[in-house]
Amino acid sequence: TQVFEPYQRRDGWLEEAVIQMYKSGMGTRDVARFIESMFGSQYSPTTISNITATVLEDIQNWQVQPLKKRYAVIYLDGLYVKLKRSTVSGEVVYFAMGIDEEGHRQILGFYVGGQESANGWRDVLKDLYKRGVQEVLLGVFDGLPGLDTAFRETYPKADVQHCIVHKVRATFPKIRVQHKTDFITDLKTIYNAMDHDLAMAAFDTLKAKWGKLYPKEIRSWEDQLTTLLAFYKYPALIKDAIYTSNPIERMNKEIRKRLKPMNSLTNMDAAEKVIYLETVAYNDRFADRTIKGFSEASVKQHLTKMFEERYPIT
Repeated sequence: TQVFEPYQRRDGWLEEAVIQMYKSGMGTRDVARFIESMFGSQYSPTTISNITATVLEDIQNWQVQPLKKRYAVIYLDGLYVKLKRSTVSGEVVYFAMGIDEEGHRQILGFYVGGQESANGWRDVLKDLYKRGVQEVLLGVFDGLPGLDTAFRETYPKADVQHCIVHKVRATFPKIRVQHKTDFITDLKTIYNAMDHDLAMAAFDTLKAKWGKLYPKEIRSWEDQLTTLLAFYKYPALIKDAIYTSNPIERMNKEIRKRLKPMNSLTNMDAAEKVIYLETVAYNDRFADRTIKGFSEASVKQHLTKMFEERYPIT
């Protein structure tokens, strides 16, 4: 016992260290070389992979755990990772993030594999609904064709907010250099207006000024105004959280940073292990934080009223 217990404690600590090194972006060969140089123990890349495989059971349990019934906001965004199959190619990781009634933000699910598509998102949304997410006020995402239709199939009573930042980025390259500054300044008057009526008036001004020079770009904005300006239905105090998909994009950026040192991952399990460990760390970090604006009494009352109107108790 005197010999075994200290060894067991060291072994458990070392395995935990292996998992944390893997999470930080080190490949299995890098971890094996590090352990050998530090401790003299020879861990093969296969052994390292077997140690991190203990995470797979945690992933399976996490992916089926029940979720809350109500989420004020659901963000959707995809992240591409390089996976080695017969060749190395980029495959999407579908991410869903939510803000609940209390204003707490968390990653609700991730799904690895294939190319991003409306059908892929349809499966993601069905899974969220099956796990308990049945009442949603607002979905925030970019303008991937078919995604808003897929979202409304699962949540027909929810609003759709297309990301303003994505829309501006898509428009910017199509504007001539000499007009870029003035055009973008005029665009800002639309989504920075005090209310929806003033935003529509600002768009009319933009259309009158630039419509002849950039008819396609103006028409593109006009066709999407309903979903680009949906955030005006909600309290101004939470505008920064809902008019763009930046919150989920920032999270994706963190995960991409962890994946970058690995260049490409050997298979889907390897990708899921790293992403899961980052997801759990992210959710732990935000578990007790309330997103700005959501803690205000007036905002809570407004959102509660919206839930009651859209999802009345029958």
